[in-house]
Amino acid sequence: MSDKHAPTGAPWRNFYGRRHGKTLRPSQQGYLAEDLVQLAPGAVGWEVNPGRVPLDTEALFGGRDLWLEIGFGGGEHMLHQAAHNPGIGIIGCEPFINGVAMLLGKIRAAGAENIRVHPGDARDLFDVLPDASVGRAFLLYPDPWPKKRHHRRRFVTPEHLAPLARVMRPGAQLRIATDIADYVRQTLEQVPRHGFIWTAERAGDWRTPWGDWSPTRYERKALREGRVPYYLTFLRG
Repeated sequence: MSDKHAPTGAPWRNFYGRRHGKTLRPSQQGYLAEDLVQLAPGAVGWEVNPGRVPLDTEALFGGRDLWLEIGFGGGEHMLHQAAHNPGIGIIGCEPFINGVAMLLGKIRAAGAENIRVHPGDARDLFDVLPDASVGRAFLLYPDPWPKKRHHRRRFVTPEHLAPLARVMRPGAQLRIATDIADYVRQTLEQVPRHGFIWTAERAGDWRTPWGDWSPTRYERKALREGRVPYYLTFLRG
């Protein structure tokens, strides 16, 4: 196999950030062993998909609209959206395995049946999602990579935004929340270049959270530390 591909057949990509944190509790290890293989979308990430076979999104959620959360942290927001929108299916992408284990425990406790979990890089999921298959996407408090030399590692760069634009259908909504002003700058520079339209008409449109918003632990930390959240809404053109 070419040295430009990973053992799974996916294109080889640099990954920045942590995949593991503190030692998992036995219960969390059990969630990973017992639940993840059933909740992973198809054979992406947790299983091997050497042919990069496209996902059958119609079969995945019985024809329901597909939403996507990129980097779900502990999964609080995604579980909230799934509970309040039973008519949709939502896939969460998260490479940090401790966060995956945390979410799996919450899914089991809540009995949520409209969530799937991709425990890896969102770009690998984009590889197998059909064109125009996603109706809404969330990027909430992504890693800010504050040092200037690391800005290319941010999600709001062409290598992430171009495939995201491909899998989102026209008119689909992209929500981005961050407490880092320079992340807002880069977002407003890059996201519209990839076929998205910023919907803001007045300051309140990016200073006020969405009506169905559920605060995350990262937002609570930002507020405790005196940082100001920004809420950006885009539509796929």
